[in-house]
Amino acid sequence: MTTPSLDDLAALGREFRAGGTDLMSRTVPSREYADLSGTPELTGIEWSADGSARIGALTTVAEIAEDALIRAAYPALAGTAAGLATPQVRAAGTVGGNLLQRNRCAYFRNPAFSCHQDGGDSCPARAGTMLNPTVIESGPCLAPHPSSLAMALIGYDATAEVRGRGAVPVRDLYGDDPGADHLLAPGEILVGVGLPVPVPGERAAYHRAIGRAEAEWPLVEATARVVVEGDRITLAAVAVGGVARTPLRLPEVEAALLAGEPLDRAAALAADRCSPSPDAAYKVALLTGTVLEVLERCLDD
Repeated sequence: MTTPSLDDLAALGREFRAGGTDLMSRTVPSREYADLSGTPELTGIEWSADGSARIGALTTVAEIAEDALIRAAYPALAGTAAGLATPQVRAAGTVGGNLLQRNRCAYFRNPAFSCHQDGGDSCPARAGTMLNPTVIESGPCLAPHPSSLAMALIGYDATAEVRGRGAVPVRDLYGDDPGADHLLAPGEILVGVGLPVPVPGERAAYHRAIGRAEAEWPLVEATARVVVEGDRITLAAVAVGGVARTPLRLPEVEAALLAGEPLDRAAALAADRCSPSPDAAYKVALLTGTVLEVLERCLDD
């Protein structure tokens, strides 16, 4: 049987299936699926002569976590991959699937409710109870973006290779549209992600605040990358997830670190952009504490 090409798959007009881990928990209707597995353009890790890497969209999360070269070159990405979900999900889940998965809002996934995500005109979480909403608001939907790998990749200024569009920053896969968790158009396929030339001397850390010991969606998560020369931080990249409709970089925290501010003062700046609902007020302290945790881990390394 001939493996269909990307053009053939795109022409089907269906939702694409990668590892399928998200589909196992879907309670919302969807179109028919087009299975991407076995498509050669979407697999594998490739290295360029300058040390930069390209990761195919069907590369599993476990492969990222376990690859020694990835761990050495991009420790924040490898650490994030190793820390998310469970071994079973990491073995089946893919990079592309993680980046383009749907959010975990209980209202969106309950067919008894209608919301922005399924074509409605309201967010029932605002009038109901939601234990894990956004605290940094950028629109009417309160569901935080679920992709841990997207958070790590924007910390590296990674690019996404999209069929028919070329390379775009990973951060541009996401936006404030309350009806969408990503901005790919129907028929567009994420082919892979590109990472820049590794930075010598990089220290990195990942941490998630969760409600149980493991196998839990994060309430807040963060990655940090730093380079230290002498007693100064000369490179800082801090990204957070679980707090907004999109994964975010924290340029105010990065600038404070480069200016020599104490770690706790730099981490506290993450709270300045928060405007939580009463149900979510607890997440502001979790956010600043999680950012401080990854910064301390970097500098204790």
